[in-house]
Amino acid sequence: MVATQKLDLTKHYPEYYKAKEKPQLVSFEPYNYITISGVSAPEAPIFMESLEKLYALAYGIKFTCKANDLDFVVPKMEGFWWVEGDAPFEETPRNDWHWKIMFRMPDFVGKTEYKEALAGLIAKQKISEKDGLVFEEVHEGLSAQLLHLGSYDNETASLEKLHSFINREGFEIAGNHHEIYLSDPRKVAEDKLKTIIRYAIR
Repeated sequence: MVATQKLDLTKHYPEYYKAKEKPQLVSFEPYNYITISGVSAPEAPIFMESLEKLYALAYGIKFTCKANDLDFVVPKMEGFWWVEGDAPFEETPRNDWHWKIMFRMPDFVGKTEYKEALAGLIAKQKISEKDGLVFEEVHEGLSAQLLHLGSYDNETASLEKLHSFINREGFEIAGNHHEIYLSDPRKVAEDKLKTIIRYAIR
């Protein structure tokens, strides 16, 4: 029996999951994601609980697809971050940070697979209908990005470089701060972490 070949989005779509330390312009089509949103500091229990629920759904969808000979590697975690009001992000209390954590889904994953996996997890009481796990399309289109090396809390220099690039090229930011976490902080030293920082622009 031939083993099912896993689709690895990171390898299949390098233009999405790779960036350089030098800012660059990129453009993306609409893609489907599973997401969960909230307001809290990233170290807050509710944030960690939300991650666990989103991971559970990602693996639930993976196993649903694998049963139909369409297996895939759960891709890199991503997140949108923003604040409400006029205060800059860095001056806003961490407990007031808004976030949307997400995983991009393969093209063969639709609402049918999402609903089947969600129903299975609810039946096992691993999540509830009130957890706010969503299947949605996100379209960033034209964007600017760079690769940030190091701690998540030490992005200032990278952000200044990216913002200067966007202004210099004659664009303005048209979306929220987007991060793609290429490294697992549980396995990689803080100074070796790799994160793509991306903004939709116009």
